[in-house]
Amino acid sequence: MTTSQKLAAEFIGTLWLVLGGCGSAVLAAAYPELGIGFVGVSLAFGLTVMTMAYAVGRISGGHFNPAVTIGLTVGGHFDRTMVLPYMGAQVIGGLTGAGLLYLIASGKPGFELGTFAANGYGAHSPGGYSMLSALVTEVVMTFMFILIILGSTHKKSPRELAGIAIGLGLTLIHLISIPVTNTSVNPARSTSQALFVGGWALSQLWLFWLAPLVGAALAGIFYKTFIDPSEIDPD
Repeated sequence: MTTSQKLAAEFIGTLWLVLGGCGSAVLAAAYPELGIGFVGVSLAFGLTVMTMAYAVGRISGGHFNPAVTIGLTVGGHFDRTMVLPYMGAQVIGGLTGAGLLYLIASGKPGFELGTFAANGYGAHSPGGYSMLSALVTEVVMTFMFILIILGSTHKKSPRELAGIAIGLGLTLIHLISIPVTNTSVNPARSTSQALFVGGWALSQLWLFWLAPLVGAALAGIFYKTFIDPSEIDPD
């Protein structure tokens, strides 16, 4: 695949993740009497990743997330020269998805942007959790997400099922952490919402870049050190 094809796949995959995942939170989570709630939003994020993994994952590897790109790179499974181009495509895709979501949401009479689907801690955490709680949550959840990705795409794993495992993994992560941070584990997703909300969301955005990237890097190191395929007996 050409570089442009890979970047296009990352762009559209991240766009869909933001539009589908954040869109479910903004448009459907609190819909009177029929809202999908935390469980529905969690499933929506998992389904976006799963569907795009099968739709365009064969082209780009299906990262759709700067933290995934960093984790795979540190783990020795991705070309370092493509890190910045991938991250750029992911951020632009996320912003485009957020723009589309804004156009849709603002078409309702009386629309107010509010928090959109921004991530936050302290007063801006859904459950009022502290900055430390948010930091630990995002590091640990991203760490586990990267391990799920690396393990399910292992050459001795049933790779045709990897998209399902990864999608369900992301669903579980959201079920755990939405009350704490509104769940990021993806700096592109966080940036897309923060730029629309501005103010407090932008001032807290640093955590939703730092924590996922640290968690991803630690997962890559852990996997490469303790579970690297080259160290596993082929039998």
